[in-house]
Amino acid sequence: MPRWTRARIARFGRTIHKRLREHLNELGFIEAEDGRLLPPDSSKDGLRAMHRLYRAERLSEEASFVKNATPKLLQYFAEGKELVPSRISPRIQPVDSGTMESDLFRLASLTWSVPVSQGYGRRMRFLVWDSSNGKLMGLIALGDPVFNLRVRDQRIGWTAAGREKRLVNVMDAYVLGALPPYSHLLGGKLVACLTRSREIRDCFSRKYAERKSIIAGKKKHAALGLITTSSSLGRSSIYNRLKLNGVSYFDPIGYTNGWGHFHIPAQLFAEMRKYMRLKRHPYAKGNRFGDGPNWKLRLVRAALDDLGYKSDLLRHGIMREVFACNLATNTHRVLRGEVGHFQYRGLLSVQEIGELARDRWLLPRAVRRPEFRFWTREQILDLLDPHPKPDVSHMDKQAQLCATA
Repeated sequence: MPRWTRARIARFGRTIHKRLREHLNELGFIEAEDGRLLPPDSSKDGLRAMHRLYRAERLSEEASFVKNATPKLLQYFAEGKELVPSRISPRIQPVDSGTMESDLFRLASLTWSVPVSQGYGRRMRFLVWDSSNGKLMGLIALGDPVFNLRVRDQRIGWTAAGREKRLVNVMDAYVLGALPPYSHLLGGKLVACLTRSREIRDCFSRKYAERKSIIAGKKKHAALGLITTSSSLGRSSIYNRLKLNGVSYFDPIGYTNGWGHFHIPAQLFAEMRKYMRLKRHPYAKGNRFGDGPNWKLRLVRAALDDLGYKSDLLRHGIMREVFACNLATNTHRVLRGEVGHFQYRGLLSVQEIGELARDRWLLPRAVRRPEFRFWTREQILDLLDPHPKPDVSHMDKQAQLCATA
């Protein structure tokens, strides 16, 4: 293999520079005079379109897994005719690595229109089952939150020291939603509400309450008090006004500033990392535990600077709406250090939340939108196709049939 001379490394850098420019043009981004990126379209359809290349890349990478897993796992996805809305009853199952459930979680998450991350640091994954028919309703994954999140920290009233000491009591829902046909009945609202359940709190306690911090080497005595999440497509219709019996399950707390690296595809990031390794940059060595996504941001920023781009290229301008779910009645006081223990008064079980959500959202939706009954599990295969043919969707066709029946 040819030796990596200084001239060859420079040519490699120019190739990355060119590929990045071409990729951003393909996504439709416009670079302003001050170096900021301007998104071409901030509508939900426009944001989905910008994620389409990233999603196709992810599905192509997972093609072998999808091919091998689908014959075994497709049976767990529901058909519309298998749903009896009045009997829908959620049950959550923790997911362990290396199990059939882990493969099912992985396959189901690939159907998301916006690719999901793998999470950082601590992770808790759950399958949400419909006990009435044994089919998969949705997915929940909680992971370590980002260290710096302005709207969250302002909402809590955190000092820097308070955040460093008590961030251990916060998790971020990086995967949260329902699968079709449950998603057609607003099942995403039901699944989101399950994060504020006794079972989620207790699972966190069993897993992390007495665990030592790897960095500090001390027990943190963590208890789950706050869960955050954000919408990938701007303002969210799922999390807004998410209340049951007058209790708020997620509150909107603001928007992110539009910084990130979603518009840097995995292959290009791998090339940037290789380039920085050849340049002997320390960021190329890997992610230190606890850094979360910040390491990737730092690496991309350093690579952009070296390649002659302004780091403002990381400001893609797509602001995500951020939501907070308080599990305790005194969440903010505990996180600020004013009191010592969370008070979980009124926290419901998964079954109790499911019953309230079913009556609040699913049953009325089933009456208004009965076309969910035409969904077939084979249509999951369409969602796993990295290059679907442009056509009228199955649900559009079935809605037309239902309307004329």
